[in-house]
Amino acid sequence: MAWHPVPGELGPLDSSNPLHDNIVFVHLASGKTRSLFQSANVVERQNLEGGMDGSLAEKYASSHERLSDDIRKENCVSDMLIDSFGRLHTYLRISLTERCNLRCQYCMPAEGVELTPNSHLLSQNEILRLANLFVSSGVDKIRLTGGEPTVRKDIEDICSQLSNLKGLKTLAMTTNGITLARKLPKLKECGLNLVNISLDTLVPAKFEFMTRRKGHERVMESINAAVDLGYNPVKVNCVVMRGFNDDEICDFVELTREKPINVRFIEFMPFDGNVWNVKKLVPYSEMLDRVVKQFTGVQRIQDHPTETAKNFRVEGHQGSVSFITSMTEHFCAGCNRLRLLADGNFKVCLFGPSEVSLRDPLRLGVEDNELKEIIGAAVKRKKASHAGMFDIAKTSNRPMIRIGG
Repeated sequence: MAWHPVPGELGPLDSSNPLHDNIVFVHLASGKTRSLFQSANVVERQNLEGGMDGSLAEKYASSHERLSDDIRKENCVSDMLIDSFGRLHTYLRISLTERCNLRCQYCMPAEGVELTPNSHLLSQNEILRLANLFVSSGVDKIRLTGGEPTVRKDIEDICSQLSNLKGLKTLAMTTNGITLARKLPKLKECGLNLVNISLDTLVPAKFEFMTRRKGHERVMESINAAVDLGYNPVKVNCVVMRGFNDDEICDFVELTREKPINVRFIEFMPFDGNVWNVKKLVPYSEMLDRVVKQFTGVQRIQDHPTETAKNFRVEGHQGSVSFITSMTEHFCAGCNRLRLLADGNFKVCLFGPSEVSLRDPLRLGVEDNELKEIIGAAVKRKKASHAGMFDIAKTSNRPMIRIGG
């Protein structure tokens, strides 16, 4: 059956939507802020999230381990990476480029973006020096992002050198998969040991509409190539949008039946130029409800304290299913992530507009100790949580393609 987009489905945020007035943020005695999505009773959750009944909400409640003192002691993290709330930041996401071979609608504005001149982007040596500084201070996981990281010609050299940094345990990459199938064997040799592949639809016509390019078959080839090369799990990121791909949730879960694939359903998030609309947001509870109704034996997996996803196994499936609930049930309290952007700016929160340049002092010849002071000061300014989806939607930030996710 042919698929055609619904006229107006990518329309602007409708601030008159009744949900806007029903979602309020409450200040807790602890000083932390959370929304009624997290604190409301079951009836309110049904109204706000369109979702689970009380028994399901209780059954699949949060299953995070506590960040115990033992876990803290296991991480030899310098003060530079500890914020004012005691969070240890051991995970660095590095955007290698702003360029991409797709034009996904939730990532890039229709008119495109003004790219940073190459001379203002970090060189390979600059990336490696900063990465070494972070790893020597306690970062043990690095994820390479873009734009699309595989378009960078020196990607293999970067992976090889990063993977040899003493103390680094995980070198990961998030990619659209367009060219990954042919590059992955060499990348694996160079130390890439975790792969996330973005795919928002299993319907080629929808893929072309969303990405404004062809290439669905090549992405599927990359997923299969990663499985064949022994990546376990192969993570597949799917941004769920109402009226576009929410009818495919259970089809994506089927991908996990025979292969070690972890499908990660991501709530639609607001970024500059992506025409975010609360009507297009499919909350976690609704997505999970659909999965539970279709599949038997859905069981929650205990998550690490710094895990962004709520993870589940489905009885009889090799793979697993996860939900990234940034909008309806944020996970800021356990956030351990920092971001180094392609132009050398340092960002402590995906949704916050604050940035500080590391490229400029680096090129002025400052010593590592001075760079650590700049990084540490930025980390200490990190807030307890993001502002909430409606405030995020009104706040100026970069388009996703210039952040790297």
